[in-house]
Amino acid sequence: MTEVVEADYLVVGAGAAGMAFTDALLDRADVRVVMVDRRYGVGGHWLDAYPFVRLHQASAFYGVASTLLGGGRIQASGPEAGLHERATAPEVCAYYARVLHERMVGPGKVAFYPNCDYLGDGQFVSRLSGRRYEVRGRARVVDARYLAPQIPAVTPAPFGVADGARVVAVNDLVKLGGAASQYVIAGAGKTATDACIWLLDNGVDPGAICWVRPRDPWMLNRAVVQPDPAVFIGMAADTVEAAAGAASPDDMFLRLEEAGVMLRIDRSVTPTMAKTPTLAQWELDRLRTIDHVVRLGHLKHVESGRLVLSEGEVAIADDAVVVHCAAPGLQYRPLVPIWGTEAITLQPIRSGFPCFGAALAGHVEATVDNDDAKNRLCPPSPYSDTPTDWARMQVLGNRASMSFGAHPDIKAWADRVSLNPARIPPDMVDSPALAAAVGRFRKHVGAGMARMAEFAGMS
Repeated sequence: MTEVVEADYLVVGAGAAGMAFTDALLDRADVRVVMVDRRYGVGGHWLDAYPFVRLHQASAFYGVASTLLGGGRIQASGPEAGLHERATAPEVCAYYARVLHERMVGPGKVAFYPNCDYLGDGQFVSRLSGRRYEVRGRARVVDARYLAPQIPAVTPAPFGVADGARVVAVNDLVKLGGAASQYVIAGAGKTATDACIWLLDNGVDPGAICWVRPRDPWMLNRAVVQPDPAVFIGMAADTVEAAAGAASPDDMFLRLEEAGVMLRIDRSVTPTMAKTPTLAQWELDRLRTIDHVVRLGHLKHVESGRLVLSEGEVAIADDAVVVHCAAPGLQYRPLVPIWGTEAITLQPIRSGFPCFGAALAGHVEATVDNDDAKNRLCPPSPYSDTPTDWARMQVLGNRASMSFGAHPDIKAWADRVSLNPARIPPDMVDSPALAAAVGRFRKHVGAGMARMAEFAGMS
């Protein structure tokens, strides 16, 4: 028997995007929402994250618009003194649970159905009881799973493992019962850098780490991605100035490195990956102590004492622990209109910053009547994988920012929301540092965006 549920919206996915959209929607609309997720609670992939993970960006940029994650504090000590705090995985999960109960379920605005699979056509089923549900009426479906990341904890290793080889997902690194003579980190993204840092912080000698990096990554300097508009817009100004004078995407990134915006681990190698999570200088210094880096393509097979890669083989210790950090992470699906005939499909709007994009979509859904107008105001922007992708992301994100920023109500809302990295609070309007940053950005944005469009094949 199917239980009928009444709602105005059916949000599929209770991770960062689904929570941010729902929170902003409820702030301006008197509606009833049903939220469904296959996991046991809210928070999405944070419920499966490795124990030592932290946000790679400032906490203020993450979460929902109504409720600041953390206390907006600047770190007073440690290697990141002077930078804004970054939440741990338990802090993020506790935050989302609190928002759910205090802002959504408690006031009776949201009915949350965890441990459920969405079947389509407004129907979902409990993974525990088998009970089926159907949301009837004119409920609008919100797809908050379109770009959900794939992480090692729930994604099989993309390489074969022979009997006797020791391979663990990064989550299980903390559970090892004894020291190995060698640790092999498989992957080149943020998860791999976190795993390397964790090992080094726990006393593992850099010489005992072998790092399989199929591609070297570009990363953003965390110091220039901070909740200070003078800093953030200054970084944006550096970006468009570097692009305006660049001869190629690689040249643009090298110029950004010289400007202190981008970082790379090995300055003798030009990276080909540009997902651009943030990295601090202290992390970069530690990562550079690892000399044993394998660049022979993707890992294909692990045997006791040997790695087989797409471009060769490498000997490893017989007792080596291979750490799987090689899940795809971000997804690169085609951009679609956020407001479609079948569903509202959440995607970033401003370049990156998915929580802001989802919250913006929720606010616009609640305050703008026509779907065509909503799509004009908030076109989606992609995630990036390569330097060329990154240029395209910047161009599309800038166009979207100009579009929604020209709408007085949306701009006023965005300037109050800490999730928006470019917000300008009223007390900073007359800041000389901010004025200088804005002036530099305006001077170079036309030429810089035109050059990045050229790099991306958009001109």
